[in-house]
Amino acid sequence: MMEQKFICKASDEGYIDMKNGILRKTLVFGTNTLMTQFRMERGSKLPLHRHPHEQTGYLVLGHIILSIGGQKFHINPGDSWVIPGNAEHGAEVLEDSVAVEVFSPVRADYLPFPV
Repeated sequence: MMEQKFICKASDEGYIDMKNGILRKTLVFGTNTLMTQFRMERGSKLPLHRHPHEQTGYLVLGHIILSIGGQKFHINPGDSWVIPGNAEHGAEVLEDSVAVEVFSPVRADYLPFPV
């Protein structure tokens, strides 16, 4: 079993370039959940995709259009969402944005080191 990280201090280090102006950083994870911060540049897009993990999120800064199961939602700072496991979803970034999302179960592909 991997060592859990109980606290994450704010830092500009540790971001991974996903593609097209979207960076992600795994903040903390436990047995059942994993928290990630996303930094997204204006004009970037997260293509429609799906995965088995339930995903809850909160927009800290910016403005995005979030597509969940064929519906589109304008998301502004302070707004939150939930994406059920296996639901098709994606995003269009209208302003430089920061979002925090929690995944359950833990996404092994988002862990900062191999399992």
